[in-house]
Amino acid sequence: MSTNRVSTGISGLDEILHNGLIPGRAYLVRGGPGCGKTTLGLHFLTHGGQNGEKTLYITLGEPEIQLRHNAEALGFNLSNVAFLDLSPTSEFFTKIQTYDIFFPAEVEREPTTQKIIDQIEAQSPQRVFVDSITQFRYLAPDAFQFRKQVLAFLRFLNEQGATVLFASEGSFEAPDDDLQFISDGVIRLDFSGQERTISIDKFRGSDFRKGNHSMRLTSKGMDVFPQLVPEIHKQEFVVQTVPSGIPDLDELLCGGIERGTVTILSGPSGVGKTTLGTQFMKEAAGRGERSVIYIFEEAMGTLINRCESVNIPVHTMMERGTLEIIFVEPLLYTPDEFANMVRRQVEEEDTRIIMIDGISGYQISFQGENVVRHLHALCRYLKNMGITILLINEVEAITGDFRATEMGISYLADNIIFLRYLEIQGQLRKAIGVLKKRLSDFEKTLREFEITRYGIKVGKPLTNLRGILKGTPEFIKFGD
Repeated sequence: MSTNRVSTGISGLDEILHNGLIPGRAYLVRGGPGCGKTTLGLHFLTHGGQNGEKTLYITLGEPEIQLRHNAEALGFNLSNVAFLDLSPTSEFFTKIQTYDIFFPAEVEREPTTQKIIDQIEAQSPQRVFVDSITQFRYLAPDAFQFRKQVLAFLRFLNEQGATVLFASEGSFEAPDDDLQFISDGVIRLDFSGQERTISIDKFRGSDFRKGNHSMRLTSKGMDVFPQLVPEIHKQEFVVQTVPSGIPDLDELLCGGIERGTVTILSGPSGVGKTTLGTQFMKEAAGRGERSVIYIFEEAMGTLINRCESVNIPVHTMMERGTLEIIFVEPLLYTPDEFANMVRRQVEEEDTRIIMIDGISGYQISFQGENVVRHLHALCRYLKNMGITILLINEVEAITGDFRATEMGISYLADNIIFLRYLEIQGQLRKAIGVLKKRLSDFEKTLREFEITRYGIKVGKPLTNLRGILKGTPEFIKFGD
């Protein structure tokens, strides 16, 4: 594989292409109208221009003045991009061109070809974007001549040392299968329903990341979000115990939870799952470690006020940069986008603890997707990077039969800590216990759990009760 690559100007696409395009080759960009072919070409050319490369935009459809106007609206700087405008002018209509005994293709092909040759030889561009090469089809008398003409054209550009992107407007009536065979690579853009995707169908001389990757067209151009492949991300870390800072709770956990593990905090609504997770972050902040909470269900202000009222100083933690709370808008992002958000926090911000609050909101936000598969990949990635993961899981039952999770995700967990409501002598109380802990032993008893204005309070083991998991425990005497 070649290690010398040409960046597309889009970091996510470069990652999918294993650092970019192979120089001196021609790549087809295909997709329907509005899929982003021109935007991709603008990224490609302007990135080269910023690096001092000579770039050329050959347009056969949209006029240069309109392209420049649209590019400026997206913030592209075209000062270092040369244009060859071969789009039809108004004179073609007003003068009513006639060719008598010659076909239009025979008359127009030669001057069009000569203009391209003159411009290439004068500019010697290192990057060329052709938008769109489908127009060449109308300059050729038949499919054989079109294929031959395009192949010769691309070879001419490559021999001049140019890396070429050429757009295609393939359709059912005019398929572009022939162009896919000719090209060195195929970048496919799709827009189905509300989701945009990008994929690589072909890439000669290199491997690439397969699959449909999320893509978004924004006011600043195109963003690409590669699918998360946990196996290619890994860093060395020391498996350490992450304590909660509450002695009785840490005693229950035999010291705490471990770095690089997934912990599910499970229980019914209002029992204290999020508060418990934030307690681990409070203790981490005291060590100077950074944490991030992604909230899917609760308003950010409510979470902050609730934590402050129980002696977890999230305001101070946020001001010092040891905590960030991010509200994830439902149905706005794809799982790939969310995974890339998390990656930036880990790889660029040195975040050590990630909490997803909660799993039900995560499922609703990415409805229609295979939520468990995406969550599995995300947790695997975070574990490989040595991140402590907290997943807030809400169960529907207040009391009654015990269930660890509602979505069948318990297999993801290295640790499962559960919270339960108890009805004792007409009072509603809470208990905490550990169901699973892979890397160490844990206390097999349950303890009373209470949230006060001074913080979380965990009591001594409840050894004089039975039937706790049913929610209606009974007092027992030793020896019964």
